[in-house]
This record gives sequence, C-alpha cells and structure tokens, in this order.
Amino acid sequence: MIIWDDSGAVFPDNWMMINKTLHVLKEVFGYDQFREPQDEVIQSVLDNRDALVIMPTGGGKSLCYQLPALLRPGTAIVVSPLIALMYDQVTALSQLGVRVACLNSSLDYVIQTEVEQALLNGQLDLLYIAPERLVQPKMLSLLRQSRLALFAIDEAHCVSQWGHDFRPEYLKLASLTDHFPDVPRIALTATADTRTQQEIVDRLGLRDPRRFVQGFDRPNIRYRIGQKNRAREQLLLFLKQEHPSDAGIVYCLSRKSVEETAAWLAERGFNALPYHAGLSTDVRRDNQHRFLTEESIIVVATIAFGMGIDKPNVRFVAHLDLPKSIEAYYQETGRGGRDGLPADAWMVYGLQDVIFLRQMLETSQAAEQFKQIERQKLEAILGFCEITTCRRQVLLSYFGEHDHPPCGNCDTCLEPVPQWDGTEAARKALSSVYRTGQRFGVNHIIDVLLGNLTDKVKAANHNVVSTWGIGVELNRNQWRSVFRQLVARGYLSVDPEGYGVLHLSDSCRSLLKGDESILLRQDKRERSSGYQKNNAPQHQLDVVDRKLWEQLKQLRKRLADEQDVPPYVIFHDATLMEMVMYRPINSHQLHKISGVGERKLALYGDAFLEVIGHQSSPDQDKGHQAQESVALFKAGMTIDQVAKMQKLSAKVIYIHLAAGIKSRDLTVEEVVELPEAELRHIQEVILDCQQRFGQALKPVYDALAGVYEIGVLSCVRQGLDN
Repeated sequence: MIIWDDSGAVFPDNWMMINKTLHVLKEVFGYDQFREPQDEVIQSVLDNRDALVIMPTGGGKSLCYQLPALLRPGTAIVVSPLIALMYDQVTALSQLGVRVACLNSSLDYVIQTEVEQALLNGQLDLLYIAPERLVQPKMLSLLRQSRLALFAIDEAHCVSQWGHDFRPEYLKLASLTDHFPDVPRIALTATADTRTQQEIVDRLGLRDPRRFVQGFDRPNIRYRIGQKNRAREQLLLFLKQEHPSDAGIVYCLSRKSVEETAAWLAERGFNALPYHAGLSTDVRRDNQHRFLTEESIIVVATIAFGMGIDKPNVRFVAHLDLPKSIEAYYQETGRGGRDGLPADAWMVYGLQDVIFLRQMLETSQAAEQFKQIERQKLEAILGFCEITTCRRQVLLSYFGEHDHPPCGNCDTCLEPVPQWDGTEAARKALSSVYRTGQRFGVNHIIDVLLGNLTDKVKAANHNVVSTWGIGVELNRNQWRSVFRQLVARGYLSVDPEGYGVLHLSDSCRSLLKGDESILLRQDKRERSSGYQKNNAPQHQLDVVDRKLWEQLKQLRKRLADEQDVPPYVIFHDATLMEMVMYRPINSHQLHKISGVGERKLALYGDAFLEVIGHQSSPDQDKGHQAQESVALFKAGMTIDQVAKMQKLSAKVIYIHLAAGIKSRDLTVEEVVELPEAELRHIQEVILDCQQRFGQALKPVYDALAGVYEIGVLSCVRQGLDN
C-alpha cells in the first residue's frame, strides 16, 4: 500500500510504524537513532518472522527484542540462562518504566504467583525465564493461556553441543515451534562461527529465519598477549601502570589459582574478589553485586563468571591462563569495553599452558568426534597466540571475516614482532627429544642441550648422547620459547598420561630431514615502560571538566545506592561524558543527550541539571593565581611566558584571562588578536551553539573544525557575556 499526504508526498506503507518505533527508541531508551542493523531486526520481528542475530558484545542485541516487545501486543518471553542476568535486565528496564518481571528458582511462592497472574492479565511487557522452566508442562500451559508477543532466546550459542557454553536444556527449546507456531522467535548471541550459526538454526527449529551477522570486530579493545614469566608480577605491573583504579576481570583456570590471586592482589591494595562455582551461593551473589554496584572492583574468576554481565565500564580483561578456544577468548575479552570506550584484553601464556590443555583434552572421556573438534579449536587458539601479524585480523578471520586491514590496536601492530630463523635450533630440540628416548619433559631436555650435569641427567646417562651440550648458544628461557612454539605448531606432542613428556609428531619429519625451514617468534621481555595507556576519555579531561565528571559520578552513585542498583543503570559513563562535554542548562537540552529518555529525564533530570548548573564553567576561576596571570599578561608577557612563569599550561592561563575579561580587567581584543570579521564569525558560532547545545565549548570547537584553541573560544565567549 502507498500512502499520500496532503502535499502529495509518498510514504511507504509502514511509515507510521517506523515513526512509532523511533518515538519509542527516544522516549523510552533515550536514543535518537538505531545502530546497524537494529532497525532491520526489529522490523523482521514486527513482520512476524524468525531471526538469528549475531552482534558483538555491547552492540545493542537486547534492544532488538526489547523494543518490539513494546510494539507488539502481548508479552515477550525472554529465555535467559542465568538468574543474575535476569535481575540485571529487569532492573535496567524497570528504570525505563517498562513492565517487566522474571521467573526463577530464587523467588518465593507468593512472588511467583503474582508474576504468573500478571502474565495472564496482560500486565507485563517482558518476562525473563530460564530455559529449563520454560519447557515444563505447567509453564507451557500458562503461556497457552496468555497473549505472547515473541520469544527471545538470549545467549543462543548455548545450544551448540560443540561450544564452550553448551547447556542441554537449550535443546528442548525447539519444541516452541510446535507449541506456539504463530509467535516469532529471535535467537541472539555475540559468539558463533559459521558452523555454530547453522547449529543454532537447526537445533532451535527456527523457521526460515532472517540472519543478521553484524560482525565481530570490537575496535575499542586492544589485544595483547605476552609470554608468561612470573604471571602475577606481570599482572601487577600491568594494573599499576595502566589500570590502578579501574574495574576489571582476571581469569584463571583453577579455583585454587582464583582464590590465591584474589588474596594476593588484595594484599597489594586492590579491591579484588574471587568468583568460582565452588564458592557458596551467598558469596558469589555478594561478590557479583559489589562488582556491579561499586567502582574499582576487580573480580578474579574462572569461566563461571561473566555470561550476561552488563557492566559497561570494565576497562580490562586479563587472562593468567590460556583459554581453551578462540570462542572462549573472544567471549571473555568481550566483557570489557561494552560502553565503546577503550579497554584492554591482556593475556600471558607459556609452555605449561600448552602442555596442560593438551593433556586435559587427551585424557578426557569425551567421544573421539568431540575430541577432534576440540583439537582443532586448541590449535586455533595456539596459532592466534604465536602469530606475528595483526591479531585482530586472525581473530576476525576465524569468525569468517577475512577482509579487515591491520588494526593498529593490538600488540603485534603497535610493536611488530621480530622473527628469527629457528630451523637449526628446532632440529636440535627435536633431535634431543629423540635421543633421550621421548620419555622426558622439557626441563630435562633443556638441561641436556645446555650440558647441565644434573642428577637426573647422570642417572639416565644422557651426558653421553649426541645432543649433550649442543645448545649453549641459547639460554634456558630461549629454549623454552623454542619448545613452546614447536608444541604449539604441532611438531611435538604431549604424553596424554601426564608428566609433560614430549613426543615427536609425524609432522616433524621434514623439519628433521632438512626439507623444511621454520621462522620463530623472538620473544621480548616486557619492559616497565609498557604500552601507552589505553586512556578512556575521562582520563583526558582538564581539571575543571574532571571536577564536573567526578560530581556527576558521585550523584549517580548516590542515586544508585538509594535504589540498590548498579550505577550504570542510572546512566552509562558515555551519557555522563556527554553531559560534561555539552553542559546542558535545561530539560530540553538534557533530553538531547544520548541515553536520556523521557522516564529518566523525569526521574533524574533536575538533580543532574542542578549539579551541572552549580559547577563553575571553565572560564570562572577567580583565585589569586588567576589575578597574578592577568597582571603578568597586562605587564607585556605572552601567554606562553605567563604559563612558564606560573608553571601552568597555556590552557589554564586562557582560563585566567577569561576571568580577567569577566572582571573587565581585560578586553577580548587585548587577549585574542584576530581580524574583526573573524572574531565576529566566532561569536556567531558560539551564540548558535549555546542555543542548540548549552554552555559547553566542545560543540563550538567542533563547529569551527578545531581551528581555534578552547582557551581562545573561552575568552571570546566571556566577552559576549559581558
């Protein structure tokens, strides 16, 4: 159908729904526009079609079912695998004024009955429920008596039997097709390669679904992998230099390592909390609650922690042990930087990680078909660690995206890895494994290569083998690097019975015979200078803006504490940063800030506007030092000379001079030496931006293409105010 308005303009037949969708997006969620492909996904669901959505963490997956839930008649049923994830989503949506509830085993009978009755009465927009409860006969009967808008199956990769998060109860969700054939279903995940995507469609029984694969790139995350050498000390150096007060997650392979590392960090002044499945439910709940609601908390965890954690300002994810697969690594590192601001994915790994994971795989009681797939995944993560080219290219290529240029934001791009011809060293290493009978681990073999006459060497008579002492050109750490890379590349295998015994693999024959050469990474010791800090915008604010930033955070924390919700449920950091940059002065301007919808404007608008209004703007420093700067400038000094004399930046001196203009000790023309027409143009832009954006100078700076310093603009604005 084509619709014409009175002017003769032509609109598509769904233009009214598009308009309503955008209205809900702004008034409920606080956003002016969709991210690609949210609008297409939502339209597909509104058209009653099934959909598969692969979207990176922080890309806005939840909106793809939350918004159509508010537009379609009935209640949206959201399948969620974790109770903590349910509560997080319910809390956030309640803040927006959405009618939402959850059903899980932690609720008492009275509350469960109330929720069920609300569902029957059509009083819920969304209901979150665990997969095992959803397929129970009682729950299915309740749903048949209710009007349903859609089914959203979150963390859909859990249906994959070959995946790292497999949950058998997800397999039963295919029955929804038979029970509710007219209700659209949308399956969503951040982690699924091509095989897993097809497995999701098949095992959930999605009917001719539209597929939306947004891509896997997380450009704000910096990937860094180093060689393990006293891992905790390496972690401590990383935290002190780059994240001394940031929230983050540290992953360890064992529960014991989790508890020891958390205690070790706590002794060194960090707010570090342990999390693993062996802790009591109360301890896990309390530690997760602290992580979500407090600043500067570090959670040290096994893989039991993280799925569905929506804390947006996690600035780093660190691995002290090697994950089992690239999927696991991608999902775990993806918990950093959900707000789109810079975050670090930092990992150290070594030869023992490789040996341990290979042993664990080979001693598993799983079927051989499963083992073969797991071997492939292990080879992929080992290859990812050992590459010398862009890590992001390899990571994205694993998920089927092959056309990305080097990213410039991973360790191998920022500090290209040197390589060396390791052919001769590799042949010595392989020969030594063979000459010692393929019955020993790496430390003993290195002793043989270095000619170290240990008791074990003497007992085995290995001081008389042909490889005794032939490797003195490398030190012990260099030989460990050689062996790590030979195991990672499959030239050496690890005895599945344990003890780290090394065996020659069939693939090493051509290398031993001299028919093949090999280039190896030249491992570098970490330098204390490290990388340039991956700064979030709040770390780059000047003194005055930083003060407002801290005041807004304090207000947010107080409001969150009053309601016992995480601070980001009130407003995300990105929303607070926009308040600092644009400094809105009324409700209309505040409503334009991304993340400020109608409900939150009504709840919190006055409080945040009051803080912004009370915070002195950058041109109002009235202290004694400002008076000295004005006096020095009037005495004939340049701005740079005044800055040097006062031991301050030129930007601060401009603030002082703006204060002098305000007190009429100076004129704009004395401070800003520009032609009259140019000055008038700047004034016009300032007045226009004030009307549109408020008092902040950042929009003026942007509108003038960054030609003029903020300090110059501050002085011109002050002249207008006089």
